[in-house]
Amino acid sequence: MADREPMSETQARGVRYARELEGHLTWLDTFSGTALGVLAVASGIYTYLGVSSLLDDNGAMSAFAAIAYSVAVSVGIFVFWSYLLRLFPAVRTTRARMGLLGAMGLGSVAIIAMSSWLNAAALAGSAAVEQHLAETVQDYQGALERTHEIALSAQGLERDVARVRQSFEDLSEQEAAGSLSGLAGRGAVFRVLRQKSAELSGLEAQIATQTPLVNDAFAEGNQILSRMRALTVEPGPVEARSVEFSEQAVRLAGLITRLRQLSVAPLVERAAQDLAASVVLPELDGSSEEQRGAQGATITSVLEVLAQRAATLERAAQDVQSMPPAADTTYTPISSADAVILYARNFVPSWAGAIAIDLLPAVLVMILAITQGAIRSGREGAAVEDTLTLAELRAALAAVRDVDAAMQESPAHKRAAPAPQPSDEGGESEDTPGHVTPIKST
Repeated sequence: MADREPMSETQARGVRYARELEGHLTWLDTFSGTALGVLAVASGIYTYLGVSSLLDDNGAMSAFAAIAYSVAVSVGIFVFWSYLLRLFPAVRTTRARMGLLGAMGLGSVAIIAMSSWLNAAALAGSAAVEQHLAETVQDYQGALERTHEIALSAQGLERDVARVRQSFEDLSEQEAAGSLSGLAGRGAVFRVLRQKSAELSGLEAQIATQTPLVNDAFAEGNQILSRMRALTVEPGPVEARSVEFSEQAVRLAGLITRLRQLSVAPLVERAAQDLAASVVLPELDGSSEEQRGAQGATITSVLEVLAQRAATLERAAQDVQSMPPAADTTYTPISSADAVILYARNFVPSWAGAIAIDLLPAVLVMILAITQGAIRSGREGAAVEDTLTLAELRAALAAVRDVDAAMQESPAHKRAAPAPQPSDEGGESEDTPGHVTPIKST
């Protein structure tokens, strides 16, 4: 058999490189399993805290259920990543690697679904609930301010009513002086003007009585909001604070409804509609037909002016009523796990930590796969005997000797051994071949 060609310098360097990497992997294997177990246990602990926050009952069965779930998560994470740490670096075909990558992706999604969000709830659950309380306070504050704004706009109709009332009073004074119908005194035209002026004066007074109620309701709402803001930052368990927060939210919701009902815009609209529709015409009291004709013409003009002023007042009230109302705000209690999901954008570091503790072994899988690929690349082209270390060679020789000895001692080997040939008198040695019968040629 021809002699084997010696390794090239490049192959020798590759073999040395592969041996160096294998030495590092051997050392790393001594604690990799322990590290993976610590990560799995840590994830299980935070999962237990997250599950506990979801359970309403604090009894023994709930505690046992939380412990069982967290243990199952820890075992699942440890087994899942142990499989991948062993199998993914060992496979060589692209199809096998793509399959394992798909399995790793599916498993990572399952881990996030069963563990990571609970870990995030344990890390930032209380802060997320406080964030929910703060967002609710802002919503209630916006609703209160918007409702108060609409109520103030309705109170502003008092000036419009006062202006119309004052105009009718001025007309009545002019009629008393004889500037309208030409008849001085307090006749039919004067009484019509005073009638509408009195109606508007009563409406104005009714609007004025609502102003203190609106101001008091707004002040009370601000006090409730102050207490709700304090509850969002007070020390102590957030669950207890959430109970009082819910009570204050109910009070504030009722106050906002009451403040909405204090708006006088519907009242002003109805009064404006009645202003022109309900006119009690007095009997014309002119002494002559000409004077009564002048009074009738003046009253007709007054009614036209009255209709115009009523339409103006009605439009002003409708403008107030058409203002977009405050959005309905309702406080909904929320668990820490749900709050972490709802306000995930505000707790990115907590989410990152919760996911990293579960998916960090994926980085180790990739490192091992790259290292094993480098080892195989370094040994490529080298014969098996060239890749053996001195220790491996000694172990191989010892194994060969052990196999040899075992075969020598086996009964089958003893039966197969040839019996020694006795020497004849002529002194023929043991190595002399026996008698051979010649073959006859034909």
